[in-house]
Amino acid sequence: MTIKVVRGNPTPEELAAALAVVRARAAAASTTPPGAPGPRDAWSDPSRIAARRTRPPGPAAWSRTYWPG
Repeated sequence: MTIKVVRGNPTPEELAAALAVVRARAAAASTTPPGAPGPRDAWSDPSRIAARRTRPPGPAAWSRTYWPG
C-alpha cells in the first residue's frame, strides 16, 4: 500500500493517525464476505413510513393509502 501526501505538510503523528484509519478501514472491508449486502439505506427502510401514526380514515383516506402525510 502506498500513501502519498498531495497537499500540506503533515506531522509524523498526523500521518500515523491517518494511516491507522486507512488500515482499520481496509481490515474491516476485508472481513466482509464478497457479495454480502451492505448496510441498508434509511430511505429504503419500511419502518420509516410506519413509524408515524396515520390519521383516522375519512373522505380523503384513499389518497393516503400509500404515502402517509
